[in-house]
Amino acid sequence: MSLPQKIGFIGTGAITDAMVRGLLAKPTAVPHILVSQRSADISAALAADFPQVLVSSDNQAIVDGCDTVMLAIRPQIAEEVIRPLRFRDGQRVISVIAATGREALLDWIGADVLLSQAVPLPFVAHRKGVTAIYPTDADTAAIFNVLGDAVECETKAEYDLLAAASALMATYFGIMDRTAQWLSENGLPEEKARAYLAPLFAGLSNTALRDHKHVDFMDMSHEFATKGGLNEQVFRDFDVEGGSDALRLALDRVLKRITG
Repeated sequence: MSLPQKIGFIGTGAITDAMVRGLLAKPTAVPHILVSQRSADISAALAADFPQVLVSSDNQAIVDGCDTVMLAIRPQIAEEVIRPLRFRDGQRVISVIAATGREALLDWIGADVLLSQAVPLPFVAHRKGVTAIYPTDADTAAIFNVLGDAVECETKAEYDLLAAASALMATYFGIMDRTAQWLSENGLPEEKARAYLAPLFAGLSNTALRDHKHVDFMDMSHEFATKGGLNEQVFRDFDVEGGSDALRLALDRVLKRITG
């Protein structure tokens, strides 16, 4: 496995910004990155911050000039952007386009490329992200291992399940926000609520990460819940009042959307 000498990005949104910043954080992982001019503010900021970044207004020039091409386009416009491009047989293409199937991507690309799909999250900017990739591929995994940890999926079903789980990010922050609101409504200054909750949740996540390959989350739940105590009460109320069922339903619905 090896890292490419030049990576090109078609599409320059928030995830491209995060990946480029992660790849070029010191020590830099790749010597050259080309980004499309679309989203001029982001591409200009990347070029200003990193001498390794070149901006191109021509997507075909990015495809022609790079051994690895990242497709980071909104799914609504992906086909119209990809179809006119001429890829090379054997070229490595990594799609981070949400809810877009492999067969459709290969049809739009129209060449015998080495296609991988990935779900990078914003934390890759700090090289702390976890990224699901499909299919298993050592070179693609090498890129995302620089940005944190790559989880190589053996099947499309595994990949779709992890993509669905990644949709919990907004809910995670939403729970923090609702809790902060409740604390504020009951008399705690909002800045103190936020100052307390962020480290609390971070500490819980770090506890899970210490032995993440063997962790049993329900065992951890019991560990943090004294018998008859407050933590046990809150989780029981959450479960009995339909919280767990609502979570399963939401995940079922987002998986259905992902799989079409």
